[in-house]
Amino acid sequence: MIETAARIAFLKKIHLFHGLKDAEFTALAEELDERSCAKGEVIFQQNGKADAFYLIYGGSVQITRKVEKKTSTLATFVKNDYFGEMALATKNRRRSATATALTDATLLVLSRTDFEKLYKRAPHIKINLQLAIRSRQLARKLQFKWLGPDEVIYFLARKHPIVLWEKIALPVLGMAAPLGLFYMWLRTPQFTIFALMGGIIALILLVWILWLWLDWGNDYYIVTNQRVVWLEKVIGIYDSRQESPIGSVVSVGVESNQFGKILDYGHVIVRTFVGKIQFTNVDHPTEAAKMVEEYWGRTKEHAAGIEKEAIKNAIRKRLGLPLPPAPPGFGEPTPQAKPAAAPPKLSAGAAAIIKFLGTDSLKLRYEVGDSVVYRKHWIVLVMDAWLPVVCTLGTLLLFLARLVQLAYIPEEAFISLQGGFSVDAWAGAFFLSLLPFFGWLAYRVADWSNDKFEVTNDQIVDIDRKPLGSETRNAAPLESILGTFYERKGILGNIFNFGTVYITVGGNKMAFEDVIDPASVQSDIDRRRMIRSAKKKESEVAAERDRIAEWLATYHKSQQDFRDEEKRNQK
Repeated sequence: MIETAARIAFLKKIHLFHGLKDAEFTALAEELDERSCAKGEVIFQQNGKADAFYLIYGGSVQITRKVEKKTSTLATFVKNDYFGEMALATKNRRRSATATALTDATLLVLSRTDFEKLYKRAPHIKINLQLAIRSRQLARKLQFKWLGPDEVIYFLARKHPIVLWEKIALPVLGMAAPLGLFYMWLRTPQFTIFALMGGIIALILLVWILWLWLDWGNDYYIVTNQRVVWLEKVIGIYDSRQESPIGSVVSVGVESNQFGKILDYGHVIVRTFVGKIQFTNVDHPTEAAKMVEEYWGRTKEHAAGIEKEAIKNAIRKRLGLPLPPAPPGFGEPTPQAKPAAAPPKLSAGAAAIIKFLGTDSLKLRYEVGDSVVYRKHWIVLVMDAWLPVVCTLGTLLLFLARLVQLAYIPEEAFISLQGGFSVDAWAGAFFLSLLPFFGWLAYRVADWSNDKFEVTNDQIVDIDRKPLGSETRNAAPLESILGTFYERKGILGNIFNFGTVYITVGGNKMAFEDVIDPASVQSDIDRRRMIRSAKKKESEVAAERDRIAEWLATYHKSQQDFRDEEKRNQK
């Protein structure tokens, strides 16, 4: 049985109950029922009656949804998480998913009746809950592909609607112009130019308003159990994702002007080791900041708990004591790198050409052992090599045209052996001109092919090699990376999905320029970095832990010797 004091301490860590007074915490703690669930036990079924709200005191729970015959995992929740609130926010709503205990779990359960009472006596709780529900609903709708297999979105928000109204104010006011032109046309129907001009201006303004609305809806601020993310996108022009591991957060603050305080919106500023990620003009910024703080604090607490348990186990090993089983839900899965998608199969002709040029000469992404190599997008090659291509093709066409022309002139030929060896001047000139143009083209292709960006299990490498020239190689260990973000600029960047990934290493920045699908490249770097950093830190901590455990074990074993020595000295 969990004591009331322990329940209150548990509830105070959860952002949902931020703002409750001590008496309210006590009342809530006493209303909670305790429920133990075995691994694999179904807590509630999809489409079942929503009669309770659940908080995870220990263990983990998986949320799944079945649509037709396909079952998908929506989220995996661990200690200090809660679930089942979405159905309670609306009366007579059924469960939208199934909850199953992933491990042995201890739950604190609040009935629908007590949940509604909490709403009445602490109405500000409604804002916290709405913020959480909105985040989860938006996360289920968007389904970001770059999320890791064990990554859960806790907070997801857009900019406040007031930002949209500020942007569309000008085109909305501008609608007065076409309305005026339509009025003039109605007064003087013979002047159809007024109607035409009004229609064109109205169409332009409507497209502008639509574009602003889509642009407003494409910026997202996200907090997961692993990182803090800012997604920014301007349709057809710009696309970027800036992120930092949640463990690198230093502080969380809120800024708001007087107008923002009235309408309850402002900036949530998340400062990290490499700068800040600003959640601009979000709704309920104070509550949003509390959510970020909760998950940031949970990360630190979780790491400290793992370390304490590991030290205890290290001492037990030194003393020859058996190791206890890990508590349910203790520890979270280490992020694993996703296997790369299999490259598309090539036709026999294309495979033969690539084999002739070199197996990986024209690939934008390929693997060598455990390393992944990226090249600049082929559109960059087209932009750099269009002039030698035009010159080569133009000269080749002139050469072929001259050969065709010579075929219809019996007394002339490309190569003549009558009266000695001779070559047609025009055909020879075109052929000789073709060689430098082809060499120029080959140089451009080789120069493009030689620029490589490599991600290994322990470092990132930027290789820039000039054909028949010098080679520049910049490398940085994965664990030295402090942050990453990517951007996709211009219409071509968005159409062909290429951009630049920026990697902050110490006080410097490395750039993987013009790579295909920069979001995936960034994710690949970040996953490998997290794995590498976790392994290195684990190794360092394990060595220090073993050293301390050895000292403590030696002290424990020597205690009796010290007592005997003290008795002998007293005699």
